[in-house]
Amino acid sequence: MDGHLDRRRFLQGTAALALGLGVGASACGPQGAAEGTPLKFWNLFTGGDGARMMELVTAFQQARPEVSLQATTLSWGTPYYTKLAMAAAGGRSPDVAVLHLSRLAGYAPAGLLDPYDPALLAEFGLTASAFPAAAWQRAQHQGLVYALPLDTHPLVLFYNTEICGKAGLLGPDGRLLPLRGEAALLDAFRRAKQAGAQQGVVMAVSADINPWRLFWTLYRQQGGELFDPAATRLVLDEAKALRALKFLRAITVESGVARGDLNNNAAVAMFGSGQAGFFWNGEWEMPTFVEQNTPFDVIPFPAIYDTAGVHGDAHALVLPHRADRDPARTRAAVDFVRFLLQHSLTWAKGGHIPAYRPVATSPEYAQLGPASRYAAAADSLELDPPCWFGGAASELQNRAGAVFSQVCAGGLTPEAAIPEFTSAMRTLLATPRPQL
Repeated sequence: MDGHLDRRRFLQGTAALALGLGVGASACGPQGAAEGTPLKFWNLFTGGDGARMMELVTAFQQARPEVSLQATTLSWGTPYYTKLAMAAAGGRSPDVAVLHLSRLAGYAPAGLLDPYDPALLAEFGLTASAFPAAAWQRAQHQGLVYALPLDTHPLVLFYNTEICGKAGLLGPDGRLLPLRGEAALLDAFRRAKQAGAQQGVVMAVSADINPWRLFWTLYRQQGGELFDPAATRLVLDEAKALRALKFLRAITVESGVARGDLNNNAAVAMFGSGQAGFFWNGEWEMPTFVEQNTPFDVIPFPAIYDTAGVHGDAHALVLPHRADRDPARTRAAVDFVRFLLQHSLTWAKGGHIPAYRPVATSPEYAQLGPASRYAAAADSLELDPPCWFGGAASELQNRAGAVFSQVCAGGLTPEAAIPEFTSAMRTLLATPRPQL
């Protein structure tokens, strides 16, 4: 680095840290690549997702031997986003990176991403008609496309086919009978427990981000908004929020069908070992149950209220800001993105719904079994509100989760949770947006 740090670069670094870590945190990010080095790709995938992504990277290297590509995996969440923001703030970022689409509102307006060239997207066939409408809309900022969704990954409802069969919850085709409304869902959970399950349903509701995801699903199904369109003012509908929280409390505290103190690992283990009739979580857990030979199937999360909206997100491919962006390297980067999208059937085997419509509507995807049975959820995806402090592993999710987890554990009533939640949201709204 230079021997001095001017004011602009200092402010860029400070803002990037706020976007990566949240209010008041700090860290150090890596330097990007200079011209002439391999095309650099950053991602945050480990486990099965990591293996599938490396399979795609290897396939690209074999198909494009003339392109030198270096893939780097960084830790999911705060560490990843801090390093990506710092690299982009300095203009020395990787050529391509993965970004949760819910994070775009914090990155594109701050100048941390470069937009895709519309002519290049059209040439490569990467236009609006190739993606789900909701995801495509969130991929834009000021009329320009800043992200290309690789997938959508919503919350879904897993069910143990053996337990639900004993409980009389399956139809002649062996699939779960339709569920609609609070009473029907609670009744299904009770019947699963009466059929021998230790828990009617398991959910990750300890102090993490999942309670926010569950709340947002139920709140958005009622049409509730959290902020005004500019994300400058809280517009919480307290009646709808209270209804959602009361239902979560009914499941985890009052009905006896679920525990309100499980973390994600415990919930996954209980369902995978046949101790629960249902499991409410993200579709990304599906490979675990396949590997364990758990007797299960999966459906989109039911419409409990007015719509079938469900919390979810999308892994998207972005062009982090580079001060020395070269047209030839950018073209190679977009070609790599197109390759990932065209071959995203491999990615879908991990449970994620392909965002690229030619794959999502293909016969091959339809034959993936459980992985294709909740594809309709892509059209009902409810991402976090588009604010700079929202999205995956964000301050919004963490602060909301800290409040709502207490409701699920029985330590806080839904009525008492509303003012705590609104106070946390107003604090975030009052925090100045980082300026570059």
